[in-house]
Amino acid sequence: MRAARLPFLAIGQAAIEFLQLVGGVGFLLFDAMRQLRRTLIARRGRRLSWSNLWAQMNRVGIKSIPIVSLVLFCIGAILALQMAPILETFGMISSVADIISVAIFRELGPLVSAIVLTGFAGASIAAELGTMVVSEEVEALEAQAISPIRFLVVPRVLATTIMMICITVVGDLMGIFGGLTVSQIFLGVGYKQYQTRTFDILQLRDFMTGLIKAGVFGVLISALACYLGLSVRGGAQGVGLATTRTVVLTIVALIAVDLLFTAVFYGLGL
Repeated sequence: MRAARLPFLAIGQAAIEFLQLVGGVGFLLFDAMRQLRRTLIARRGRRLSWSNLWAQMNRVGIKSIPIVSLVLFCIGAILALQMAPILETFGMISSVADIISVAIFRELGPLVSAIVLTGFAGASIAAELGTMVVSEEVEALEAQAISPIRFLVVPRVLATTIMMICITVVGDLMGIFGGLTVSQIFLGVGYKQYQTRTFDILQLRDFMTGLIKAGVFGVLISALACYLGLSVRGGAQGVGLATTRTVVLTIVALIAVDLLFTAVFYGLGL
């Protein structure tokens, strides 16, 4: 009888842990937004440190541009090569530009950029904050009446969100360029033809929906990384576990949120 109840207990425990994670991340974001509002209107000494914000933007975003550009360039090239045989069968090889443009701007650009940023920056944030917790640096901040949320979380959330949007724009362009390169070299689609088809098919909503996703993905990546990093327990082993959980849970959350956005945009006709 007890063995029969084990699956239900496991499901219940997983549901409780999921609700704790969602609630913890939600409270962290709420506190971060409140601290952000205070720092913007605060007097000298409690304002947002712009040098700290810029350092985080450089570490999280600028340094990840090369790897994001390479990945999206390859994805654009792969899409062109994979679709070419089917499109050639119907005599529509020039339509490769249409498909790549919409797929990159609406879906693959923000999602792939977010996944790459998760491995590049999300894990780094979790490991950094986890190490600070283990070495009692966070407690030292609290002892000096410095809010860890204001000093540690707000700059990272803000920097990741801003740079996620910027990186998505760069990734979109590199994906289009990857498809253009392959189309021109291997598929016989000229630059002018590819450019014309791309501008004809793309609309402002394709660009904006991708940026909306990118902004939410940036908040999600940074919030999960900060929450799991600040929740570290158990020394170096806890830091490693938090880093692993950050990457896995963030990627799952990104795909689930992307599905939700796609369903909502489809329902709204966007």
